[in-house]
Amino acid sequence: MKNQFPTAIAATLLVALILLLQPEASTAQIDTIRLKDKRLNTATLKPGMRQYLVYFQQPASPKQVRFWLWLRETQIEDRKGEKVFVTRQNWYGSDTASYRSVYSVNRINDFSPVYHSETIAGKNRSYNWYADHIVGSDTVKTNNTQKDFSLNFETQNFNWNLDIETFEMLPLSAGKTFAINFYDAGSGKPAYIIYKVIGSEMLKMPDNQQVDCWMLFNESDYKGQHATQTFWISKKGHEFLKEEDVFPGGYRYKVKLPQSSFDLTKRFIVKP
Repeated sequence: MKNQFPTAIAATLLVALILLLQPEASTAQIDTIRLKDKRLNTATLKPGMRQYLVYFQQPASPKQVRFWLWLRETQIEDRKGEKVFVTRQNWYGSDTASYRSVYSVNRINDFSPVYHSETIAGKNRSYNWYADHIVGSDTVKTNNTQKDFSLNFETQNFNWNLDIETFEMLPLSAGKTFAINFYDAGSGKPAYIIYKVIGSEMLKMPDNQQVDCWMLFNESDYKGQHATQTFWISKKGHEFLKEEDVFPGGYRYKVKLPQSSFDLTKRFIVKP
């Protein structure tokens, strides 16, 4: 689940410049999450199925709300003799055009990307992801529309499609600001994205229990349009529980469903 809104590239470049020119001052203000530093606590990423209700609201359309169901399952598997995280995503909407499947592989010790594949509107894009570059995969059975893609990296980066999983592994605490080097495979270039812990809030769960959560905040400006995102992540369990996105003309919400929710993927008799 990467961010669906354009990022503030100018702001990102400014942050990078500050990090380079003022390392001592920036260290106190911005917690830079680099792969080489192994700052993510991968032990907090719990294997299993996560389901999210995603819905869009447009205040100008009071009789309509658009809904999606997102399933994200992370497992520890063996890949060429190495233990890795494998994350499978299935996005369901009200019609077949809304469907999306995503398959991502990451190393267990630092969550560095190894492989990423996504199929949207029937078109597949698959990549082999290395420390210093990314290339279109030539081993995909389906037609990979990005088989000739290639991009060199200046530094290692994280897979932006797995932002939810990344947030669950951050060392969150009051007042922290993070700069995370994210990359959306096949789109643009890697960039440091800024996320701030702006406070905490108690969330009431379906069983009426209260869960104390950190509120992680991101904002961006693109072509004169301002957008914000707020993520609620539990302090004790490191669970991503909900999200609110605000953009011109509307809102997008994500809410984690209880573990008792049905796993739809086991009931389809034909693979998508």
